[in-house]
Amino acid sequence: MRSKVVSPNQYHRRSRKRSFPWVLLLTPFMLWMGVRSIRMHFEQPDAILVLGGSEDREIFSAKFAKQHPNLPVWISSGAPREYAERVFEKTGVGLQRLNLDYQAVDTVTNFTSIADRLRQQNVRSVYLITSDYHMRRAQIIGEIVLGSRGINIQPVAIPSNQSEEPLSKAVRDGGRAVLWVTTGETGASFAPAKSN
Repeated sequence: MRSKVVSPNQYHRRSRKRSFPWVLLLTPFMLWMGVRSIRMHFEQPDAILVLGGSEDREIFSAKFAKQHPNLPVWISSGAPREYAERVFEKTGVGLQRLNLDYQAVDTVTNFTSIADRLRQQNVRSVYLITSDYHMRRAQIIGEIVLGSRGINIQPVAIPSNQSEEPLSKAVRDGGRAVLWVTTGETGASFAPAKSN
């Protein structure tokens, strides 16, 4: 039995036909991302959201909050209350600006535990503060969870000496974020304990 020889032109036509549906599916998503990027560029955040996980994040965030004196600060599962309050007070940031939340058990629940409360406070955009190695995963989750509530994210990464987390963690938790948006469940049982 002779195998059929495919000319280079026929091969390219076939591969274009196969990729065309993907282009159609991805075009609306790319347009949506472009519009969000433009909006984020012109829209000033009206809150600061800090993901807990290390005391350095509170120290950095307190200094950042001092530079943005009109913004409330939300800290999701950060250092113990006494420590966080002491850091912010020492930096000269009024404690009335602090919203400390200790419900989260991992990065996904950092967002899901406060998304609706941010929306109730009419927050439309946040500075998202976390460590640089953690930012990719946090941004993916935040775009899905907070984005579902109409809240934009402007990332502010804290420099560290750690290497970026594996992409598999971002994909797993991105899937959990989609699960939360569609079902209200976080899928916390899919993640190892405390994955900040």
